[in-house]
Amino acid sequence: MERAASLAGFDRITIDPNQMGGQPCVRNMRLTVRRVLQAIATYPNRPELFREYPELEEEDIKQALEFAAANLCDETADFQVA
Repeated sequence: MERAASLAGFDRITIDPNQMGGQPCVRNMRLTVRRVLQAIATYPNRPELFREYPELEEEDIKQALEFAAANLCDETADFQVA
């Protein structure tokens, strides 16, 4: 069962409770959005990234970044300096 509300506009991001513990994945692959973000940080050079992850496509990366941004909270926390 997918969480349709949080996936609106993300046709390459899938959520299946029986796959990868229900974490958001790219195109039903066993490749989580989190792993894609880690890969982007590890391989900032796109050709190198695609060599390491040949199953990824540019649109997968774009949607993984957009999905992560859409699911982050913009709230700020107040910290008191001691």
